[in-house]
Amino acid sequence: MTVTYVIDGNEIRTLEDFWDVVGRTIGVDGYFGRNLDAFADCLRGGYGTPEDGDWVIQWRHHEVSRRNLGYPETVRRLELRLAHAHPANRGRVTAELSAARAGRGPTVFDWLVRIIEEEHPGGLRLA
Repeated sequence: MTVTYVIDGNEIRTLEDFWDVVGRTIGVDGYFGRNLDAFADCLRGGYGTPEDGDWVIQWRHHEVSRRNLGYPETVRRLELRLAHAHPANRGRVTAELSAARAGRGPTVFDWLVRIIEEEHPGGLRLA
């Protein structure tokens, strides 16, 4: 039987909120990755999700999350990333930050949706 994990977009104002909500809903001991790479690893199964892959995430009120995880949050996250970026990555992060400040390119919401779709195709239901 398919396991459905319901996350409430009304609770998500920042990326940190997303980590908290997903950790409570899906994770083990409140954890389900607190960075994009760890999140992708967790989605591959076995860390809170069934090993057989028979599960979906239903993201209720996703439009609220889409708005909250839009360009202002993306700019904030990219500024943090830039502050700690390896010199070899600074140019790419700077370009992403410039685009986000201009309202272009993927947002934090888009990053999360892409990761879910890549790691668990068909496993996301936006409601």
